[in-house]
Amino acid sequence: MFVTMMMTDQMLDLSLPLSNEVPMMHHMINGDAPQQVILVQVNPGETFTIRTEDGALQCIQGPAEVPMMSPNGSIPPIHVPPGYVSQVLEDNTGVRRVVVTPHSECFPPSYSPALSPSHHIHPQYLTHPHFIPASHTSYYPPVSPGDVSPHQFYQHRLPPIYPEEIIPLYNVSTFMGHEEYCKPPPKKLKQPVERSGLSQVTSPLSSSYKNSTACTTTANGHGKSHISSGGGGGSPGNKRPDRRARGSPKHTDTEPQDHDVDTRRVQAVPSGMDKPQVSNVQSHSALVSWTSVFLSGSSGRVPSCSYELQLKDKGRDGKYKVVYSGEELQYTLTDLRPATDYHIRVSTVCNSVKGPSSDARAFTTQSAPPETPLPPRLSHRTKSSLTLQWKPPVDNGSKITNYVLEWNEGKKNSIFREYYVGHQRHCKVMRLCPAVGYTFRVAALNDIGTSGFSTEVVFHTTGSLPQISLPPRLIKAGPSWVTLEWTRPNSCSAEEVVTYTLEMQDETKGLDFQEVYSGLELNCKLESLRRNTQYKFRLITCSGEWRSAPSSLLVCKTTPDRPGPPVNPAVNAVTYHSFCVTWEPPQDDGGSGDLTYVLEISEGNSEERQWVTRYRGPERKHLCEDVKPATSYSLRLSCVDVGGQSQCSDDVTVRTHIPPPGRCRPPRIMGDVKHKELILQWDGPMCGEESEGVEFSLEMCAIEEASEPAEVYRGSKTECTVGNLLPGTTYRFQVRAANSVGYGPYSESVEISTDAGPPGQCSPPAINVTSHTCADVTWENNESSGIDISEYRLDWGRDLDSLEMVYSGSETYFQIPNLEASTEYCCRLQAVNQAGAGPYSDLVTCRTPAAVPDVVSGVHRLDLPPTPTESESFSPSTCLALSWDEPHCNGAEITSYTISMGDDIITTENATCHIIRDLLPDSEYSLQIRAENEMGPGPFSQTLTVRTRPLPPFPPRLECAAVGPQSLKLRWGFSSRSQLNDDTTYILQMEDRNQRFVVVYRGPSHTFKLQRLSESSRYRFRIQAVSEAGEGPFSETYTFSTTKSLPQTLKAPKIVQLEGNTCDVTWESIPPMRGDRISYVLQVLGGRESDFKQVYKGDETSFQLSGVQWNTDYRVRVFACRRCADTHQELFGSFSPSAHFNLRRSDATLAVEADVTRVPMGKALTDEQFAGLIVFGVASLSVLMAFLLQLLI
Repeated sequence: MFVTMMMTDQMLDLSLPLSNEVPMMHHMINGDAPQQVILVQVNPGETFTIRTEDGALQCIQGPAEVPMMSPNGSIPPIHVPPGYVSQVLEDNTGVRRVVVTPHSECFPPSYSPALSPSHHIHPQYLTHPHFIPASHTSYYPPVSPGDVSPHQFYQHRLPPIYPEEIIPLYNVSTFMGHEEYCKPPPKKLKQPVERSGLSQVTSPLSSSYKNSTACTTTANGHGKSHISSGGGGGSPGNKRPDRRARGSPKHTDTEPQDHDVDTRRVQAVPSGMDKPQVSNVQSHSALVSWTSVFLSGSSGRVPSCSYELQLKDKGRDGKYKVVYSGEELQYTLTDLRPATDYHIRVSTVCNSVKGPSSDARAFTTQSAPPETPLPPRLSHRTKSSLTLQWKPPVDNGSKITNYVLEWNEGKKNSIFREYYVGHQRHCKVMRLCPAVGYTFRVAALNDIGTSGFSTEVVFHTTGSLPQISLPPRLIKAGPSWVTLEWTRPNSCSAEEVVTYTLEMQDETKGLDFQEVYSGLELNCKLESLRRNTQYKFRLITCSGEWRSAPSSLLVCKTTPDRPGPPVNPAVNAVTYHSFCVTWEPPQDDGGSGDLTYVLEISEGNSEERQWVTRYRGPERKHLCEDVKPATSYSLRLSCVDVGGQSQCSDDVTVRTHIPPPGRCRPPRIMGDVKHKELILQWDGPMCGEESEGVEFSLEMCAIEEASEPAEVYRGSKTECTVGNLLPGTTYRFQVRAANSVGYGPYSESVEISTDAGPPGQCSPPAINVTSHTCADVTWENNESSGIDISEYRLDWGRDLDSLEMVYSGSETYFQIPNLEASTEYCCRLQAVNQAGAGPYSDLVTCRTPAAVPDVVSGVHRLDLPPTPTESESFSPSTCLALSWDEPHCNGAEITSYTISMGDDIITTENATCHIIRDLLPDSEYSLQIRAENEMGPGPFSQTLTVRTRPLPPFPPRLECAAVGPQSLKLRWGFSSRSQLNDDTTYILQMEDRNQRFVVVYRGPSHTFKLQRLSESSRYRFRIQAVSEAGEGPFSETYTFSTTKSLPQTLKAPKIVQLEGNTCDVTWESIPPMRGDRISYVLQVLGGRESDFKQVYKGDETSFQLSGVQWNTDYRVRVFACRRCADTHQELFGSFSPSAHFNLRRSDATLAVEADVTRVPMGKALTDEQFAGLIVFGVASLSVLMAFLLQLLI
């Protein structure tokens, strides 16, 4: 047996949940001290026994690896059987193993014995079943019969192992929650174990361990084993795979293979992950998301990966627990506590290899309403008061501001009312009844909201229940008041002060009783009640020490009141013998719905009239019959109920109608009979009724036509004139009288015939149009009106106002010539006899057919095209614009025009203008135009001779002669393609900001200078030449740009002498020019030097000039330099006037400057001095050589 020790400085994460039978003790996961994991390897045929904290023994049958955790890092004491010794071995990797072997077995001298076999295993070193790779082993109680009884034996299924891989201890994933670590230990099995189990404990398991096979899958970090059924030492479905336990002395040939498996496992370790992202944080939930993992060292296929999300809420020193394990990239955390700081991290598990955890992401949940508080508790009670207290609940991040205490007022219902609202956690409920139970509940409030109410709790006051009060009694009731009285309780002494509280229930306002009286009196009068309404009353008796329960109910009802008078009385359906009276119910019915109406009637309008009741009942309408005609009546109404009779309504006056009139006498003729009118007269009714307001109605009908009678007169007179009659026709007349009541009977009818007259109206004539210039008119012979027709008259014209008589005679036919085409005409016919001329017939219209159009007139030439859209493409040299007047179409719309130009025929649309293009310049053409419609072409117009104009000049070439910052001088010359003369005018256009060309010059000159332009700007131009031939085309667009402006000339700089031989030179500044920076160049000319030297270049406006010689004349000048940002070009301005200065040494500074004057003498020569020396040397050498040559010659 070997014990492997591995050090760890943090709590180990467990990939598989603990079994319910073998608990994980709390001291194994508290993380209080550095921990050491010890792997105890049990060989086949060996048994490893440990003792837990509760004193129970557990036996583990080999082969197996038992992980144990040491809280202080020491090796646990191991009790070995007789004949065995334990030694500590340390390999090259630093892993120490505790080896238990027989005493006779030899070890290398480098290993020393470690522990005494007399010690036992301490309960702190507990087994960890998740670290056992050979998980198909079972836990057994001690095999010694004297330790435990056989009924305590039990089996424990361990998680499956992986047949090809060994999960390293440092890569165990999923963190286990505190709840799973703290599960109580499993109960021991009460039933005895079968004999086969006992024999299996003592027998070696190597055969079953080797022969069993398993297929293991991993899902969500947990192993699941699918194993074929068969024998074995474990529970059904769990069989040991063919795998050798690590550390066993047997099967040593498989150790290289296990080492290769571990090597492959290490090569595919997942890389670290980024911090998870937290969003949508609420008070109890939050959404966590993370990115996918990258596997470092993996090649080929990517293994399946899952993610473990770990959470802690106790700061940096808290314990993480796994809240999610799966393949998704986001998870919603629930059941969080409000206003709590949480830390979240994520790790990856690929093929049961756990990668490092990411950095923790901290977040804080939002605040929430308080938790539901506990129910209030009673701290003190009396007969009339209860004192309650309650504890504050969890505020969930927001301070509790108030508490709400509600109670049911001692009523046996579920209606609660507020009794107290405040920040105190106690309340005294006063004015209670003795021996009565009250129900209370409490809730807490904060700035977020209100918590739920606590569970309801009932508390009772002390004392015994007093005698129930007797109910009040009704003395008298009125429409709006009741008087009640009650009796003093017999149990009260005479000296005791008793207060009576009267409560009333108004069902119209709710079911609650409201207090209406509280006092010492034994009676009460309640006013302001509603009439005819039922009320319920109860009495409560109170003294200083007790309060009685409410008495039984007294139900009483107020009496109805006297109703008001009926409203809106009206009279309708009035006849001479009856009328109908209607009315509305009173606005105030007195509180009673049963009303009886009383209708009284009086004849005449005198003051001493007698009222007679004509109707009494519940209806609101009555028909008064058998009244006198033409008589006035007065009416009034009232109503009666149990409260009395109302006042009478206002009087209503009605007058019955008079009866209808009687029969009139038949009408008779007055004067002579005429052929179109009759004068009739008649007498009034024969019964002699009143003639006031009587009118007459005269009706007439023609006997020959058998028509219905028609009213021809209505009025109060007894005669009338009937006109518009037909000559020689017999008519029947009858008359009747009418008054305000209606019409009387008709009189006897009388027949009267009219005299003969002029002919009647002729039938409309018929028109037959034979051509567009001729029409035939025919008509029928009209019937005579007693006399034969002597002639017909035919009127003809274009409209009603222009009708003229074109025929007069006895014929019934006439032909009308000389008509116009497509013109509408009308005509009418009149018959004449000896009696006169009859009326005209109805007007008849006709229209002549259409014809070809008339001759086109007004043909002329246009200088410009008719529409502005065609101006650009119109050229007077190659185009002719023609216009003409539209001819008369003669009834058919003109469809087109034909232009004849020599042998060419041009067809145009229906327009009175046309442009002929593609003509020869300066050529003459003869033109004729005719119009066409659907009837055919019309005649040609007169010949028009026109001539095209010469070609206009072409535009010249535009050039830029001079460019300045604010000006452009343009020039142009003659075009080689055009012949220009002195009359040619040029139009120069420039494009403005709106991209429109505007004219900037018009004239005969060939140059033009544009002023007031912007510097460094682009301008677009085009030019056009205009002559007598017309306006030539525009040239192409030319683009010219202005230059940038030079900086302005600065003023002369100012010099100020400083200490020593230093002076300060300053000059004026120039603002930036269109975004370009301005720098300055300072030049100095001193002594006998002939050229200025540059001593400074920069953006500053001052410079300190040092090293200036005393009593020497100097001149300084400065100029500005513009640095163009777009072209990186520098533009130099003009030099400023030079400023002269000479440093004068004062007497006080002679001694100080003595050394300074020597310094310039020791300095090196300047470039000018050195050049002068060279020139002087060369000249001297030349003179010398010339002198030598002269001597030689």
